[in-house]
Amino acid sequence: MNNTNIMKINNLRVDYGNFTALYINTPIEFLAGDRIGIIGSNGAGKSTFAKALSGLVNYQGDIQTKLTKADIGIHLQSNGYVKRMSVRLIIETICNTKIKDNKRLQEIIKFFDFEECLKKKFAQLSGGQQQKMTIILVLLHDTKLTLFDEVTSGLDFEARAKLTDRICDWYAKSDSTVCFVSHYYDELEKLVNKLLIIESGNVVDFGDVRELFKKYCGNVVYVIANTVSNIEATKDFNSIGAPKHLLAFTCSKEAEENKLAQVLTANNINFKRSNKDIEILFVNAVKSFRERGEI
Repeated sequence: MNNTNIMKINNLRVDYGNFTALYINTPIEFLAGDRIGIIGSNGAGKSTFAKALSGLVNYQGDIQTKLTKADIGIHLQSNGYVKRMSVRLIIETICNTKIKDNKRLQEIIKFFDFEECLKKKFAQLSGGQQQKMTIILVLLHDTKLTLFDEVTSGLDFEARAKLTDRICDWYAKSDSTVCFVSHYYDELEKLVNKLLIIESGNVVDFGDVRELFKKYCGNVVYVIANTVSNIEATKDFNSIGAPKHLLAFTCSKEAEENKLAQVLTANNINFKRSNKDIEILFVNAVKSFRERGEI
């Protein structure tokens, strides 16, 4: 990352009729090389934000950037590919090039193990293969800012994990700025260094993952299943917000953490220890935002 500012967003607003889908009233800056996770509840405005940055929806406000539309790529959840058309023909038509004549396209296809899929009709591709094809089309343009909207949505765990690893590897040495709209928090923990948290069309917070985690969750959290016996065993410890099926505890001192770990172990309770759990971070950030009356 070279800390070059590539985009600054001021007072961005998107309205659909009388409904305000997105309103950002604090400046947000994207730097070259940033990996930004965009998270929020369903309907929070995440996809609207991505579409506004790429010029796919009308907005009010100011996006300051030297990037042109050609410098911004976007992967959308839906596509309009002809299902009975061959995959090779779709790619060559959209990219306006023959695969055999384009070394970069060949490189991307090989990187994603997509060679055999070129022989198929689009309808014959699995969900994961369809996502790979769209990613290949996006990556070919090598844009300075790329937005992925739910890139692994609908895939099983193994397919999601493999695709996430490939995307991580592809961008490992790149200075491109990449935004990931996703509700798979475990994936984002691998992919991103910053988070933009959106709820009900408002920005809850934006910043470095570790700094946001410390702000809303403390130094470290322990996460366990929400059961009656687990609640009883941990009643003396400091709990924080968590999804309904989980319990989360924050520890600010080593002695406190050691005591909690001992109790969990003594009661044979399985736990996860983390200093960057994005799901727990999200729950507590939104909780704080609501308590301040900002939603």
